[in-house]
Amino acid sequence: MVKIFPFIFIFLWSSAFITTKPIIDDSDPFSALAFRFALVAFGFFLFSIYSKEKILVNKKNFLESFLSGVLFHGFYLGGVFYSVSIGMPTGIAALIVTLQPVLTNALSGPILKEKVSLKQWLGILLGFFGAALVLGFDIGSEIPTIGLISTIIALLAITFSTLWQKKLSNNLPLSVSNMNQALGGCIFHLLIVIFFVEPYINFSLSFILALSHQIFLVSFGAFTILMYLIKNNSASKTVSIFFLIPATSAFMAWLFLNENLTNLDLIGFLVTSIGVYIATRE
Repeated sequence: MVKIFPFIFIFLWSSAFITTKPIIDDSDPFSALAFRFALVAFGFFLFSIYSKEKILVNKKNFLESFLSGVLFHGFYLGGVFYSVSIGMPTGIAALIVTLQPVLTNALSGPILKEKVSLKQWLGILLGFFGAALVLGFDIGSEIPTIGLISTIIALLAITFSTLWQKKLSNNLPLSVSNMNQALGGCIFHLLIVIFFVEPYINFSLSFILALSHQIFLVSFGAFTILMYLIKNNSASKTVSIFFLIPATSAFMAWLFLNENLTNLDLIGFLVTSIGVYIATRE
């Protein structure tokens, strides 16, 4: 069962890209994310109670998980949602964030003392090249400067949150750790809403369905699997599977949204798959 976790993660995480636009169309990104992670934190709280896990933990363990959530749910998701909401081309935003495994590989040696082999680097570079083929470069598109900056911040946040999560010394149950992380994300976005933006949410049917999808399938499902994979595998191998997400998203958009799937997309998917296989195999 554990061996199929990466495939389940790829499928669930990729599906989030399909439901991001309906959310942004009916709300400002920070109000939607604050609302989402308030519900996620409450959901993990109930699950922890049901599982009879110890919710009150020492300050060190709480802060470690909380700050991980600020990085991952706050700076990363907030940066991506905000950049797309102000007109950043989705392809360029996704391509910048897809640099995460390259950056993680470069930093996992000096920070985590992980040995990244030449084989893994070859797989990583093939994976990025394949992902770039799928995403395209949106040549000629106008790139808002603030959108570019927020996307780069998102890239740095997801990289350092992955390394931070791998380096954590606590052994909290996943449900409790995820609850604290969701709380960190919720408070981060709530502070943004209070001090910097005028909040609004239109609870349309499309918004409710899209947000429900991201809460249950992405935050409860995919994120829990990701935390498990980071905890039980090397950081460099875990993040390599992120290269498969653009291609899987493109396939799902073709399947569900009738978007075009070109020969270049298929070639990119093949190259990415080979790269991820090389980077992650024993």
